[in-house]
Amino acid sequence: MIRKAGALLLGCLCLVLNSRGQGRIQSKEYPAGAFQYPLDLPPSTAGSFGELRPNHFHSGLDFRTNQRTGYPVHAAMYGYVSRLRVQVGGFGNAVYLTHPNGYTTVYAHLDHLLPELAAAVRNYQYQHQSFEVDFKLQPFQFPVTKGQTIAWSGNTGASGGPHLHFEIRDSLTEETINPQLFGLTIPDQVPPSISSIAVYHLNGHPFSETTPRQFMAVTGAAGNYRLSNPQTLSLSGDIGFGITAIDMNSTSANRNGIYSLELKLDGRTVYTFDVERFAFDQTHAINAYIDYPQFVLARRWIQKCFILPGSQITLYPQSENRGIISFKDTLLHDVEYLLKDAAGNTSSLKLKVQSGIQKDRPVVNTTGTLFRYNQRNEFNNGPVKMVIPAGNLYDDLDFKYSLLPQKVGAYSATHRIHNRLTPIHDHYDLWIKPDASIGQLANKAVIVNAVSGSVGGIYQDGYIKARPATFGDFFIRIDTVAPVITPLNIHDGSNMAGIRSINLKVSDNLSGIKSCRATIDGQWVLLQQDYRTRILKFIFDDTIKPGKHTLEVTATDQKDNITHYKADFNR
Repeated sequence: MIRKAGALLLGCLCLVLNSRGQGRIQSKEYPAGAFQYPLDLPPSTAGSFGELRPNHFHSGLDFRTNQRTGYPVHAAMYGYVSRLRVQVGGFGNAVYLTHPNGYTTVYAHLDHLLPELAAAVRNYQYQHQSFEVDFKLQPFQFPVTKGQTIAWSGNTGASGGPHLHFEIRDSLTEETINPQLFGLTIPDQVPPSISSIAVYHLNGHPFSETTPRQFMAVTGAAGNYRLSNPQTLSLSGDIGFGITAIDMNSTSANRNGIYSLELKLDGRTVYTFDVERFAFDQTHAINAYIDYPQFVLARRWIQKCFILPGSQITLYPQSENRGIISFKDTLLHDVEYLLKDAAGNTSSLKLKVQSGIQKDRPVVNTTGTLFRYNQRNEFNNGPVKMVIPAGNLYDDLDFKYSLLPQKVGAYSATHRIHNRLTPIHDHYDLWIKPDASIGQLANKAVIVNAVSGSVGGIYQDGYIKARPATFGDFFIRIDTVAPVITPLNIHDGSNMAGIRSINLKVSDNLSGIKSCRATIDGQWVLLQQDYRTRILKFIFDDTIKPGKHTLEVTATDQKDNITHYKADFNR
């Protein structure tokens, strides 16, 4: 169950001491020693739990594998294989193990699996005629012992290089939990590093790209930081703070995420963030945690130390007034940032703030349509309709719409749906009315985001409907162009004797590939798909006997435009 931000009181949190006696904030203790490291290599990570990633918090530890694939991956505890998954992107090849202590471990980006697991995957792929599969197994269909090799490390899926992605999840809630809290620690004597802070003048207004901001550089080392330009900050009214920080450990040069962040006012903690555990349906709330407009505009990772009212995620265990501090008493105050990593290494930055009398809050003048973060919001002006379900905005929004000139080749004007600097937690429904000239081509229409491309679309009651995940500029185009199949090592009449695989690429100009189906002599065959190269491969096996064969490939895009490719070959 997702807890609302600030629902826990600090007094309910555990203060866990590590071997050096430094406190680490967490809500409960976890069974240290129950799990072993999944690799025989000395533990070294390229990514930390809860690390900031585009559109999500990182959900596990990325163990380094010396920039190589093929290291044995071991079961961290005894149990059974409960789930197997293959994705083109994402985790690539992944194995899930369920354990009797109430936890599930996940091993991802694997190169190949234990033969009996690989056979189960292949059988399921052929049964369902799909490369991408995700299926559960019966308990103890494949039991494992602690330390047993279950797979070999790889670089599959949306992997940035050879490594093992490892997770520990709560088997009941499926929340993912920081593996370092189970004793799977990484050698670390390096405290977090702070490079800048931010001050936000909120004064009762919803947070947005127009919120007044101040950025200040920070200097320091070894856990002790200060403003590069030492000064007493003069602040009044409702203030939010932010910080730019990273963490490193003793085993690699990778810049990772911090474990916890506290903001203190005169020695009292008013805001806490820690990466103990979270649910996957809330991971997009990273866009409420960071200064999203600054990330979009400048790729700056500023971590806000106040909570937007619509952000619900377990990474905020405590706060007072959502971390927003009201300076209105003319006194001198001490503000302190306290940052820790999972090993308990600590960095701090202290500020002096001269409080000022809070002026009357400026009246919020809504120039567009006021959308409430906790309500269902609708907009309809005829050519455009939209519905944002409750829970998809992180703060109230002064929603603005504008009409832009029609682009060449478009079947509608360009509609500016607010702007791309406001994040959406999930999706919203968008309808755009096409030009009358679209006629019978309505079933080939898609809605296009001017920045990211097609967001799909179906014809419905005189409109094209789609479900975008961002605001921006949208218009309608039609897709009547079939996908392109490009054979890489085969042509009609090829001699494929001694060749390991048939390789080809499939691309599409607009709506995207929906399916790609291959047969040899009329029988469906598995096309392995590589996320990085976009190459599709059929790897020859003993089912293809010596002699003449016929390969047929059919590619279909999202608007049902179809391309066929056929070639005879000898084997």
